[in-house]
Amino acid sequence: MTAGTADRRDGADSARERRREQHGWFFYDFACSVYSTSVLTVFLGPYLTSVAKAAADADGFVHPLGIPVRAGSVFPYAVSVSVVLAVVVMPFAGAAADRSGRKKPLLALSAYLGAAATTGMFLLDGDRYLLGAFLLIVANASLAVSMVLYNAYLPQIAEPHERDAVSSRGWAFGYTSGALVLVLNLAVYSGHASFGLSEGDAVRICLASAGLWWGAFTLVPLRRLRDRRVTADGDGAVGSGWRQLLATLKDMRRHPLTLSFLLAYLVYNDGVQTVISQASVYGSEELGLDQTTLITAVLLVQILAVVGALGMGRLARTHGAKRTVLASLAVWTLILATGYFLPAGAPVWFYCLAAAIGLVLGGSQALSRSLFSHLVPRGKEAEYFSAYEMSDRGLSWLGPLVFGLAYQLTGSYRDAIISLVIFFVLGFVLLARVPVRRAVAAAGNPVPDRI
Repeated sequence: MTAGTADRRDGADSARERRREQHGWFFYDFACSVYSTSVLTVFLGPYLTSVAKAAADADGFVHPLGIPVRAGSVFPYAVSVSVVLAVVVMPFAGAAADRSGRKKPLLALSAYLGAAATTGMFLLDGDRYLLGAFLLIVANASLAVSMVLYNAYLPQIAEPHERDAVSSRGWAFGYTSGALVLVLNLAVYSGHASFGLSEGDAVRICLASAGLWWGAFTLVPLRRLRDRRVTADGDGAVGSGWRQLLATLKDMRRHPLTLSFLLAYLVYNDGVQTVISQASVYGSEELGLDQTTLITAVLLVQILAVVGALGMGRLARTHGAKRTVLASLAVWTLILATGYFLPAGAPVWFYCLAAAIGLVLGGSQALSRSLFSHLVPRGKEAEYFSAYEMSDRGLSWLGPLVFGLAYQLTGSYRDAIISLVIFFVLGFVLLARVPVRRAVAAAGNPVPDRI
């Protein structure tokens, strides 16, 4: 056998092994996306709010640790706490994974901790709002940590020219599982009487089933992904993690235009994430919509998010990504303004709002990520995107906190939802001020004809 033949065979074996890992990698998105869709977006907000109301006093307040909190603010406050916890833990997990090269055990730990907490939501009944808040904090923080470890595999399992396609397929797997499980949830919830279940029992089964799904399909990536050896550098995991993050942030100061874009993204993306997590609470508590309506609305969002992402991608090729994202932020602002005036008990209008959210959701996030990729100095992609992820999680507690405080102070979910407009207006202004073409050139990258 000639050397050339051996090289080709080695290359084919390497490509085959890479594809095997990629297929396993896709399945973690397939496993965990049901938590974001079924638990965080649809069922848990309204259900935890009802449990908190069952524990509330005559004035509608609960008193965790003696602190008066409106029952309707428990869910958004718990989301905020979970994000703060995730931000504290992520540098430890990331540094430990980078130093040891053993991402898979840490991925397994965070995934199964989150899956167990989600499955434990089956016990959430009566007035156990503190248990619900605790399980939400654990599950949400575990998901965030697991996603950092999951994303860190991408450069190892895909060549540079493959990464866009591999990343997109993982994203598609996630939306597919989210839609599939929502259909099953809709069947269980809508037919709960025929199954001999109460409405609360059906919700708790849907919550727990998301945890079981998460845990079961996590076995696929854990079987197919493999860890790589790393060279020890003598630094402690925690110290090196924080030092690398600080070093990256210091390096970003040499690229102020990249930082300006990152700040704009963090502001408006926090608004996006808060709308997604609080929409069901608004629909059930303020608009009086039933759970079936909320499930089908989120299913509509899941389907149209794919359509919207493809459509906005086409618009970006014609008008540029920056202008397209700016247009989406204007649409987001209109969505919130319209949501403020939605009449109660009118599911058709809520479906229209869900359709609008779906059409701008996937595209605004996908184009933002592609814009940022142009602003990263060559050779520093991994560390810049690591800081991007950390910074994203670091600010995404603010939107739920603003939402919760607005409800705490006014007792109105309409006032709470309209308070989120500030994130989109401020994000629009900050992004509009970024000279993107000059920022791309300053990062040392070729400037696309249209951006």
